[in-house]
Amino acid sequence: MTDRPRFHLAFPVHDLEAARQFYGELLGCPQGREAPGAWIDFDFFGHQIVTHLAPEECGGAITNEVDGKKVPVRHFGLLMNWSDWENLAERLRRGNSLFLIEPYVRFEGQSGEQGTFFVIDPSGNALEFKTFRDEAQIFATG
Repeated sequence: MTDRPRFHLAFPVHDLEAARQFYGELLGCPQGREAPGAWIDFDFFGHQIVTHLAPEECGGAITNEVDGKKVPVRHFGLLMNWSDWENLAERLRRGNSLFLIEPYVRFEGQSGEQGTFFVIDPSGNALEFKTFRDEAQIFATG
C-alpha cells in the first residue's frame, strides 16, 4: 500500500465491454477483478474504480457555470503532472473521445491556475483531468 489514501468509486455504465475499451484500452487503466455481466474493477492511476452494469442509471448531466464553461456537476477525475496531462489529452484526441470541455488553462494568471479538460465515457459519465503548474495552488482560496 501507499502512504497516501486511495479512493474507491463505483459508478453505472450501460455496457461493460465499452467500459473495458474506454478505461482499459484508451485510458490505459489495468483491469482488476470482474463479475461477468455485473461489474469490472480498474486501477485508475492508483485508485480503484468499479464500473457496474446499470444502464437505467446512465446519462443526463446537470451543469454549473465555471469560468464561462458548462461543467458537469457529477464527475470524477484526476490531478496529474503537466506533461502527463498533455499526453493524455493527445491520446484521447487520437482515440476520438468526446470532449465536453476541450483542454485549456482555467484561471490563467490567478490563484489556482490550472489546465483542465472534461471527457465523457461511453455511458455518459463525465471525467475531469487537471494539472497545476504549482501544486501548492491546488487548494488555493483566491
